[in-house]
Amino acid sequence: MSTGETVPCSAETVTVELIGKAVESIDPDVVRHAAEAVLHYFKEELGRQHVTINEFSDALEKVLKGMGFSVNSDDETGESEHASVIQTDLGRLAFESGKGYELMFFSRLKQELDEKLGESPQILHFKGIRRCVKQLIGARRWSDRCQALHDQIVIYLRTNWERRKPGDSCALLVE
Repeated sequence: MSTGETVPCSAETVTVELIGKAVESIDPDVVRHAAEAVLHYFKEELGRQHVTINEFSDALEKVLKGMGFSVNSDDETGESEHASVIQTDLGRLAFESGKGYELMFFSRLKQELDEKLGESPQILHFKGIRRCVKQLIGARRWSDRCQALHDQIVIYLRTNWERRKPGDSCALLVE
C-alpha cells in the first residue's frame, strides 16, 4: 500500500479491479494466465516476495496490451481490440510426430514455431500442452515425468520464440 502497509491478497482478487471493465470483454483464462505470468516474473525472475498493487497493475496492463488488448486500469470504457492470433494445437503436433516421440516432436515444434512466426502474429498461441505431454509419454494420468516434459516444452518454446520473434509485437501463450 502507499502507506507502507502490506496486505496479503491473491492476484485473482485484485485483477478485476486493476484492469477495469475491460475484464468483461477478455477471455477469463487469458486474464488468469497473464496474471499468473506476471506473478511468476516477479517471484522467479526478480526473486521478489512482495509486490505493490501498482507494480502488479502496471505489469499486468503491459502484458495484456502486448497481447493486443486495449486495457487501462484507469479506463472505464472497457473496450478491447483483438490482436491477430495464430493458434497451434500441440496435441496435433505430437500425433504427427508418430513413433519418433519426443525427438521428432521437438523437431516438428521448431518447424511449426518458425512457420507461424513468419506470419507475423501479435499472439502466437500453443494450446493443448497437457494432452500433448500425455500423448508423448503415453500416460493416462499426470505424473512428475509429465510435468518435467511440460516444463521442457515451455522452456523450448520460450527460448526459440525469444530468438526469432519480430520485436516486441508478438506475445507467446502456451496452455
